[in-house]
Amino acid sequence: MSRTPGLSPSRANDFAQCAYMYRLRVIDRVPEPPGRATSLGTLVHLVLERLFDLPADERDPAAARDLIRPAWDDLVSDRPDLAELVTDSAERAQFFDDARSRLGTYFIVENPTRLEPHGREVRLESSLEGGPAIRGVIDRIDKAPDGALRIIDYKSGKSPRPGYGDQADFQMKFYALLVERIEGARPALMRLLYLRDGGVKELVPTEADVASAEARVRSTWTAITTHAAAGVFPTSPSRLCAWCAFQGLCPEFGGTPPPLDPVAVERATGVRPHVPPVS
Repeated sequence: MSRTPGLSPSRANDFAQCAYMYRLRVIDRVPEPPGRATSLGTLVHLVLERLFDLPADERDPAAARDLIRPAWDDLVSDRPDLAELVTDSAERAQFFDDARSRLGTYFIVENPTRLEPHGREVRLESSLEGGPAIRGVIDRIDKAPDGALRIIDYKSGKSPRPGYGDQADFQMKFYALLVERIEGARPALMRLLYLRDGGVKELVPTEADVASAEARVRSTWTAITTHAAAGVFPTSPSRLCAWCAFQGLCPEFGGTPPPLDPVAVERATGVRPHVPPVS
């Protein structure tokens, strides 16, 4: 069964950064080599998810550290190319030291012995009337005795500098919109936990926050479908290009874009473009 075309916060931010990157990632589905930072985040997320499988009084830093290697082995079993990130002994030591450091910071930010999550790694999806599907994976949902919901998201990086938190703000508002549409109630609190430096970003979402997230989703989707109809997804050169995995396919770096497949465009966006035949 095909998936309904739609947006997550990450894919919306991809498009805002570079329409061509969005195309390669979502439409062409070009495989990306595992990145160290992303893989570290995946490992830390998995450990924190499994930490709450333990009895409350056993959720301490030592238990979290003990979960690192089994979690990593499971990740490598599912995706063997991850092992290439830690082939060098020094790299391996640093990678796992970084994981232990992030988890140590977590215990400074929260006390998991006092928490019993309502949900972990919760996949949610809804649809906007006349618009795209909206979807996302929420790291943790806590539920108070009065039914109030608190949304928690773990970040393995450092907290954004003042004036650079737009993506984080949008993510919180997006998830507030998504949860409200599914649960029928707006979350009482959104929290982002930055495990590199212990920063915490919070939002008590308002009706205006939810409305602004919906407006941004709709405007982003309109832009995506407009590009899809034209069969053109332009590049947006910026300093972020230095971290892009698609430089080999990017005309800004002398790369050649793959042929645009109209079927793939329609699958991802719901719009069938007119693409001139290649002579």
